Amino acid sequence: MAYPESILPMTARIKLNLQSRDGDRSCEALVRDLVIAGWTGRDRTAVEKHIRELAELGVTPPSRTPIFYRVAASLLTTAAEVDVIGTDSTGEVEFVLLNHEGEWWVGVGSDHTDRKAETVGVTLSKQMCPKPLAPNLWSFHEVEPHWDELVLRSYAVSGKERILYQEGQVMAMRHPRDLVGLYCDGAEMRFASGYAIFCGTLPVQNGIRWADTFVIELEDPVFKRKITHSYHCRALPIQG
Repeated sequence: MAYPESILPMTARIKLNLQSRDGDRSCEALVRDLVIAGWTGRDRTAVEKHIRELAELGVTPPSRTPIFYRVAASLLTTAAEVDVIGTDSTGEVEFVLLNHEGEWWVGVGSDHTDRKAETVGVTLSKQMCPKPLAPNLWSFHEVEPHWDELVLRSYAVSGKERILYQEGQVMAMRHPRDLVGLYCDGAEMRFASGYAIFCGTLPVQNGIRWADTFVIELEDPVFKRKITHSYHCRALPIQG
């Protein structure tokens, strides 16, 4: 169904800084469709092991891998503070692919997820939390030639304690073109302007934990640059 832009359902209008070798430009991007890709690891054995680990915690195994969860685009935010319910949620650093006016851009986001709700239903848990996104994005076609060298990293910060939470190369996950092809059933043209996809995460170090502040990074060692974003979690009380 086509909607007038003024009444598009559950959209996000976010201010971004698009960075390329030709220079930076600011824009206001309209995101109409937000997708969270899960179980995107290239190593099938590791993916199946992680599925079994979560199943022991009560998380229902996915019906297929990778799997694509549609969530409300209005969950996407570049804010420095987000509201969550209680302290059962945690962040997950991911690279994010965005189609803005026909061009692909890549950035870093956090698939912040309610772990308690995840044991009830993964789709439910994906919909319950904001999805933070760093406002800076890079031109995808400029980093694609050295894609597998990019590094994802996150830190969990509580009080004065800052702990490395996740770290690894993006090559641990499927290539973005592979993921888009799978989601769109082989037709990249269906990944249209206004689409954004969170493309999978890395194992955590020393266990899943709540953090007052979550820091996410995408590093490009070839062009010697980083995208870094942090967001504070304001835990709303659970009243029963």
